[in-house]
Amino acid sequence: MPGQEVEVEVDGPLGHRTVRITHPDKVFFAARGETKLDLVRYYESVAEPLRAAMGGRPTMLQRFPEGASGKSFFQKRVPEGAPEWLQTTVVATPNGTTSNALVVADLAHVLWAVNLGCLGFHPWPYLAAEPERVDELRVDLDPSPGVTFDEVRAGAGEVKALLDELGIASHVKTTGSRGLHVYVHLEPRWDSYAVRAAAVALARELERRRPELLTAAWWKEERGRRVFVDFNQNAPHKTVFGAWSVRARVGGQVSTPIRWDEVPTVQPDDLTLASVPAKVAAEGDPWAGKAAAPQSIDPLLAMSERDMAAGLMDAPWPPVYPKQPNEPPRVAPSRAAKPPSGDGAGRHG
Repeated sequence: MPGQEVEVEVDGPLGHRTVRITHPDKVFFAARGETKLDLVRYYESVAEPLRAAMGGRPTMLQRFPEGASGKSFFQKRVPEGAPEWLQTTVVATPNGTTSNALVVADLAHVLWAVNLGCLGFHPWPYLAAEPERVDELRVDLDPSPGVTFDEVRAGAGEVKALLDELGIASHVKTTGSRGLHVYVHLEPRWDSYAVRAAAVALARELERRRPELLTAAWWKEERGRRVFVDFNQNAPHKTVFGAWSVRARVGGQVSTPIRWDEVPTVQPDDLTLASVPAKVAAEGDPWAGKAAAPQSIDPLLAMSERDMAAGLMDAPWPPVYPKQPNEPPRVAPSRAAKPPSGDGAGRHG
């Protein structure tokens, strides 16, 4: 009956929990009519790979109380009245504001958030137990208007080729929308400033090699019809849509980890909460073992140092961040002040 409650029993590494799911029959995804309870069953089916990808990380929630077609809001703070067993940690924004954020400690934590209408988990790139050290470099391949998914596929291939050349192992997932994310699991040696510097160097080198396909241009007016390698997703306190998370789309598309050999043929719209469980059951976790082989970004940091020595400034930062050392003017080229023409125009006298 609509409005009834369901209690879901969860056994995990932190013990047994009972999670209450209210309004389990509320339709969250219009295309096939999947409900809140269907979303719960989906996360139960991918509990192990999801724990491997997001376990122990602070996570921002994107809540859609009325389902994928309704209004949404982001929530960093765990609301009052949360169960005592819920694990949280303090996170900060670029301006220093702190929040008590959810830690994805186990499946029960995920289902608690789903009951609040969470359709987007956005984890931080570090473990709550060691916030000073970033352990993921995240390459967001963002298609500009007019860019096809085949071009995004090609861009991902270029990312992998360059990282392979540098001896850096990488993994790929769909975003649940139009792009692809490439991840590198890192040795816990660097802070977010160093990881962002590595991402800037990666983006610039990719643009040098394939300037007709890939761009490191922060300003949209300079990107043209190319795939943007979004280095700023690695800026401090930035989060990225999480692996195995279900997008707020009517079809319930999933941001799905895949093998590199799947990239040429993958159809992201086909990877949904209805289809992904069977794929995982048949094929396992394509990111299995990722955490056991952490990588070094020293080759990328050497490229960054080379670029700085050649006179390049840092790439622009997002507007919410304080002005950074060696950062160029934070203004779009079309709005930058034009130098005097030298022809005397505009003079008085």
